[in-house]
Amino acid sequence: MIDLRRLHMLRLVHQYGTVTSAAEALHLTPSAVSHQLRELARELRVPLLEPQGRKVRLTPAAYLLIEHADGLLAKWEETLADLESHRAGVTGPLRMCGFTTAVGGLVAPAAGALLREDPSLTIEVRECDTDVAVGLLAAGEVDIAVIEPTPDAPPPGDPRFDREPLLEEALDLIVPAGHPLAVRAGLLWGDDPPRPPEGPGVRLEDAAEEAWISVMPEVCAHHQQVMTYCAAAGFTPRIAHKATTWSVIWALVANGLGVSLVPRLAGGPSDQPVVRIPLTGDGVPKRRVLTCVRRGSREHPLIVRAMRALHDAVPDQCSRMAA
Repeated sequence: MIDLRRLHMLRLVHQYGTVTSAAEALHLTPSAVSHQLRELARELRVPLLEPQGRKVRLTPAAYLLIEHADGLLAKWEETLADLESHRAGVTGPLRMCGFTTAVGGLVAPAAGALLREDPSLTIEVRECDTDVAVGLLAAGEVDIAVIEPTPDAPPPGDPRFDREPLLEEALDLIVPAGHPLAVRAGLLWGDDPPRPPEGPGVRLEDAAEEAWISVMPEVCAHHQQVMTYCAAAGFTPRIAHKATTWSVIWALVANGLGVSLVPRLAGGPSDQPVVRIPLTGDGVPKRRVLTCVRRGSREHPLIVRAMRALHDAVPDQCSRMAA
């Protein structure tokens, strides 16, 4: 019988490109992974790795095996889920991860609700970007990843993963208190956002002449989102300042250094004089947030409970997607 752990190792070598990177993801030594893959090749009586300079590459037989491995491992996840359904007193651990605003606005509230419902449950939460989250999920380090549909996210139909929409949220414009666009929208600092503007409304293109603030491109997808949405509105934003956290963006805006786009899940310090303006007109910037699990594991009892808690945690100002 094929050792599924060895299949998983081979798949990770394919995913990460080297034995060393796969070993790091598995918390093993490269020599241990190489040994296990040699044993797998011996069992199957086909070569799986061949030298390529100082590195190795997968053989055609290895690629063929990986095609079948995705289905085998998904079926194994289904088997584990079925077994767990018959096991009494499920206590975890339940391991969840997500990008910054998803952890703050969704994962943390969901985890808190689950613990209040069952104090014996063990939950582990990790904040990380989508590309890291996908790697952790593939390596079996987490059970649920809350991700954005960025280029780093697995595409629909990826045989390793099962992804579903969780919510759709608008992005709002934030400006300093007293800014002409806030006045036009009829919003004051301290108003409970977001709500429809009482004035004639503010469109994204109305901020075309402003100095803009974004998150550093290497930190998350926010910078590219700002550039994409502004381009769709007919202008290229003048990025005057870049930050690494939402709190710094709030401080820069509060002190009159520019404006920015922020998702509904992102909040800022309440003592900063910043006004959040919901945008109007065609093409209001929006983003989707997804849940992602290993294929075959979505019916695991703990994952079912966690998914329900995540859907319950979606704020009223965001659009819930079908559970």
